[in-house]
Amino acid sequence: MTASHILLLIGGYFAILLLISYFTGKNDSNEDFFKAGKQSPWYLVAFGMVGASLSGVTFISVPGWVDASQFSYMQVVLGYLVGYFVTAYVLLPIYYKKNVTSIYEYLDERFGFVSYKVGAISFFVSRVLGAAFRLFLVAIVLQQFVFDAWNVPFEITVTISILLIWIYTFKGGIKTIVWTDTLQTLFMLISVGLSIYFILESLDWSFADFLSSNELSTYSKTFFTDDLFAKNHLLKSFLGGMFVTICMTGLDQDMMQKNLTCRNLKDAQKNMVSFSFVLVLVTFVFMLLGALLFIYAKENQIGLPLMDGQPKTDLLFPEIALNSGLGMTVAVTFMLGLIAAAYSSADSALTSLTTSFCVDFLGTGKKTEQEAKKIRRRTHIGMSVLLIVVVISFKYVLDRNVIDGLLTVASYTYGPLLGLFAFGIFTKHQIKDGYTWVIALISVLVIIGLAKIPPDAIGGYQFGYELLPLNGLITFIGLWLIRKRPTSSPATQD
Repeated sequence: MTASHILLLIGGYFAILLLISYFTGKNDSNEDFFKAGKQSPWYLVAFGMVGASLSGVTFISVPGWVDASQFSYMQVVLGYLVGYFVTAYVLLPIYYKKNVTSIYEYLDERFGFVSYKVGAISFFVSRVLGAAFRLFLVAIVLQQFVFDAWNVPFEITVTISILLIWIYTFKGGIKTIVWTDTLQTLFMLISVGLSIYFILESLDWSFADFLSSNELSTYSKTFFTDDLFAKNHLLKSFLGGMFVTICMTGLDQDMMQKNLTCRNLKDAQKNMVSFSFVLVLVTFVFMLLGALLFIYAKENQIGLPLMDGQPKTDLLFPEIALNSGLGMTVAVTFMLGLIAAAYSSADSALTSLTTSFCVDFLGTGKKTEQEAKKIRRRTHIGMSVLLIVVVISFKYVLDRNVIDGLLTVASYTYGPLLGLFAFGIFTKHQIKDGYTWVIALISVLVIIGLAKIPPDAIGGYQFGYELLPLNGLITFIGLWLIRKRPTSSPATQD
C-alpha cells in the first residue's frame, strides 16, 4: 500500500466524518456542543465509548507490548471492570443529581472555589497529556508510512492531524462525537477481526489451532503472583487498574461528558455496565492479536521497525499490516482501524478540554448564549494549538511504550482528583479550601519521589500502578488534616 493510497483513504474517511458533522452540528448551540441536548441513546454511547476508551494506544501499543509483558495487561483490565461499576453506581448518580455540565462543578459546591480549580486543573493537565499520548501514536505511524516518503516534517503531520479533528468538531462538539465514535468503533473492530483472520490464513492456522498452539503459550501468561515486589504483580495491577478507571473515566470530564448526554441516570448506568464487559472482551482480543503479530514476525523473519535508530514495538502492527504482503484488504482495514481508534479518543478529548476550560475557567455558564459561543469557538482553537505543541514535544522526550507511559502519567495527575472526590463523597467534613492546592502539590511530589526510588534501595520493590491509589490516599489524608467541623447537611449526603 503506497503513501498515496493511504492519503486517499484518510481523505475519504474524513469526508464521512465531515458529513456526520454537517448534520449533527446544524444547531451550533452550546447545549448541543456540551451535552448533546441530553438526547443520546444509551446503546449508541456505549458502543462509541469502546473505541474512545481503547484509542490508538490500545490499537497499536497493547499488541506491541505483548512481547515484553505477555498478557499481564489483562490483570489491569480486570481491575478496570470493577472501576466501571464504581463509576456507574457511585459517581454517575451524583453528576445527574447535580445536573452538572463540568463534573468539577461538584467540587465547587462541596468544598469551594480553590478545590474546584484544583480539580479542574488536575483534569486539564491529565487530559492534555493523555490526548497527546494518543495523538502522538497515530502521528508517528502516519509519519513512518506516509509522510516520510514525501519528506514532510513530523511537525506538519501533527498539525494536519489535529486540524482535521478541529474541522469536524468545532460546531457539533459532543453531539457530533457520539455519532462519529460509533462509526469509528465499528471500523476499529472490523480492522482487528480481519487482521487476525488474514494473519491466521497466511500461517495456515484456524483460530482453534492458534489458541492451542505452543507459540501462543510463550506469550500468554496472564496472572503474575510470584513476586509481590514486582511491578506486574496481580494485586498491584488489579487495584491500579480499578483506580485508573475510576479516575480516567469516572473523574474525567472527557469520558463523563458522553455519559451525561444520555436521557437519564438509568440509561447512563446501562451504558456504563454494558460497555465495561464489551471492553474487557475486546481488550483480550487485542492481546491475542499482539501474540499473533510476534509469532507471524518470527515466522517470516520480520524485524522490529526502527524510529530514530531505535526498535519500536508500537510500529510492529503497522509494519506487518502495510508491508508484509498480507494484501490490500489488511492494509486498508488497518489504516481505517488506526485512524478510527486514534481519532475517536482525540476528538472527544479536544471537546472535553474546550468544555472544561470554558465552564471551569472562563465561566461561560454565567454569560449570554452569544458571548459563550464566541468564547467556546476561540477556546476550541486554543486547545487545538496546545495539543499540537505537546504532541510534537513527545517526539523528543518519550522513551517508553506508549500505554505504559500513559498509565504512569495518570498515577501522577489523577491522584488529587481521586482524593478530593473520595473525601467529598465518603466524609461529612468541610475543609479549609484555600489549602487544597498545597495538599495536591505535596501529594504529586511525594508520588514522583517514590517513583524515582531505585528498586535496590527498597529491597527490590518496584512501584507500579498502585501509585495512583496511593496518590489519592495521600491527598485524602492531607484533606483530613485541613478539615473543619462537619456540617449537619453536607452537599454530598443529600
